[in-house]
Amino acid sequence: MSITFPSSTSHESHTFIPKTMRVLVTGASGLLGRAVVSEFKNSGHEVIGVAFSRAQGDLKKLNLEDSTAVEAFVDQEKPDVIVHCAAERRPDVVEKNPNGAKNLNVQVPGLLADISNDRGILLIYISTDYVFDGTSPPYDVRDKANPLNVYGQTKYDGELEVKRLNSSAIILRVPILYGETEYNGESAVNALIDSVKDGKATTMDDYAIRYPTNVADVARVIKDLSLKVRHEKVFISGILHFSAEEKFTKYRMCEVIAKVLGTSMDHLESVSTAPKDGGTTRPYDCHLSNRCLNGVGINTHCVKFEDWMQRWLTKA
Repeated sequence: MSITFPSSTSHESHTFIPKTMRVLVTGASGLLGRAVVSEFKNSGHEVIGVAFSRAQGDLKKLNLEDSTAVEAFVDQEKPDVIVHCAAERRPDVVEKNPNGAKNLNVQVPGLLADISNDRGILLIYISTDYVFDGTSPPYDVRDKANPLNVYGQTKYDGELEVKRLNSSAIILRVPILYGETEYNGESAVNALIDSVKDGKATTMDDYAIRYPTNVADVARVIKDLSLKVRHEKVFISGILHFSAEEKFTKYRMCEVIAKVLGTSMDHLESVSTAPKDGGTTRPYDCHLSNRCLNGVGINTHCVKFEDWMQRWLTKA
């Protein structure tokens, strides 16, 4: 990560950037993308949200794998910031179709890095804690990546493309996400609500450690980073980490959900041993350190998991 603070004695740039930023959000129909769009809009900024298969309402349809169309779209919209949320985020899907995932998770970030570099646009690329093997937490931004599965490798390769083509870009790694879903399956965390509710006997992982982080908190951090760079003229680039601090296994998350719902989870069998070979390999504990974000003055507060679930599951 590189940070440069503005000097009071330096010659000020003649480039005027209005207080209202123009922000392009990819994957704006997804769980994180919707939260990012909402955060910027609620803060008074102009937002252009793009999606492909779920482009509805105010969202504009854009095929991110069509480089000519993407370049023309960026030139037409002239954003100050691009937040790249679009990705194939499902490890099992990536494992079955690695070539398709590489197009979206590697080539597209490289394309956006190249385009934003040429035009002086701030690019924030969303990556994952799965670039680590989970054996030596907590992970700092300078720790060596070692992905255990194809998904983690494609996201790491995307990071390398972004750094190669735009040294001013920000790469923000985040852990497993949850939030206001359109359907529970949008998030591996929210999907646990169905597991608790449906009463079907099944096993539940009580081995791997996760740090579920709310998309609203991630969106706030993205907005605050954008303001730091575009308005406060603090040069921030490279890799940053953001994560909630509460640790859970999937089984422990189910306990919280069951408590809020006031229901039994006797149908869920706790499995506290490492998964056997055969499925997609997942890291044990990829806890991300917030040290660098704190160092540049970004608020890393996160809503407590149980508090959010209480509001979400008991809303009218």
